[in-house]
Amino acid sequence: MDLHKIEEKILSYTSFIDEIGVIIFNGYPFAFVYPDFNALKEAKIINIEDEIKWYAIELYNMKALEQEKVKGYKILTKPLVKTKSGEIDKTVLKEFLVSDKNDNISTQDEPSDEVYKILKSYIATLTKKEILPSSHLELDLELDSLNYVELFVFIEESFGVKIDEAAFSKIMKLESLYSYIKVNAKKIGVVKPEWDELLREQSSEKLVYSPFIMSLYKTLLYPFFRLYFRFEVRGIENISSKACIIAPSHQSMLDGFFIESALPYKTLKKTFFLAYKQVFGTKLLKPIAKHGQTILIDANENLKETMIYCALPIRSGNNLVIFPEGARTRDRELLEFRPYFAMLSKTFKTPIIPVVIDGSFEALRAGMLFPRPRKIRVTFLEPIEPHSMEYGEIVKRVRDAIERELKRSREEHL
Repeated sequence: MDLHKIEEKILSYTSFIDEIGVIIFNGYPFAFVYPDFNALKEAKIINIEDEIKWYAIELYNMKALEQEKVKGYKILTKPLVKTKSGEIDKTVLKEFLVSDKNDNISTQDEPSDEVYKILKSYIATLTKKEILPSSHLELDLELDSLNYVELFVFIEESFGVKIDEAAFSKIMKLESLYSYIKVNAKKIGVVKPEWDELLREQSSEKLVYSPFIMSLYKTLLYPFFRLYFRFEVRGIENISSKACIIAPSHQSMLDGFFIESALPYKTLKKTFFLAYKQVFGTKLLKPIAKHGQTILIDANENLKETMIYCALPIRSGNNLVIFPEGARTRDRELLEFRPYFAMLSKTFKTPIIPVVIDGSFEALRAGMLFPRPRKIRVTFLEPIEPHSMEYGEIVKRVRDAIERELKRSREEHL
């Protein structure tokens, strides 16, 4: 296996990787990645792992032979160790992986002032990782978009310092964030954000209704799907007239259209969809999204405002379709569920309808250009009420329901 060729291929997909070293681990390629932090700052990207995973490694995996697919990776915050000849020292990489040692070893003493203590103490509520001054907030402490929103609000309320995503992309290490707050602080306190309050804030955005276009999409797509995919819908009786969150599994670019075709006309007219701007904001798909009651989101900008806007359909008595995985599966297995849908459900006491879309992975998996005529089945499961459950419990209930139905559906050999 030509590991150097794999490295070159991955690098060809992105400008956000500075160095990459690929070794064989457990029989498959494993990649060590050192990002180009300057390029990421210029692009104002704060979700670095998603950028590298989905737009470099997974793009490579789509076209790679099975035995040459990268089955694991680690994103480092320091350059890769080189040999005397200037080559990446892969012996060190193997030792690093086996020992699982921390790339982020700091010899710097921690600041002892109140600003640092308050900031570190709050970040400790968001992560279980060891927190050091040199810790990268995403790559070392594993904070995500939801954590960023909480952190931004905490900093603004506690220190009087407003931070947007563009500024944050340049100060993503704890020591840099601390220094920024220290210089700009107007006050010092501890005011912890509450998601219930955040999601209930008023949005400056307005919902754009397109009932005629939505009905037209369904009218055109449903018979085509019936003919080409032997499209089947089950459990439609589980959709009531009250507002709900529709949470489908995600296997294909077509999944949103399958949901659109499966919903009754009356329900569809008051249903909104969440989609990533990077995918549905392109020249080809943007017109469809614009007239398709779709809210486009960007994980690297206006996070708080976007999350408040995304709550607007529910607050207005409409339905909202959210794919909890946040991305399409690459191997037919469920990805980790992101908790935003559960937060909305609990805050607004809105039931969640888990949905299983089965067969779309075989029809149009990631990397395919044209769909194959495979049988597609959409199954709406019984609603799950949030009641007194915590976010994690809601997520688990929904994921378990989808996983059980997927297993049952596969046993029927679609």
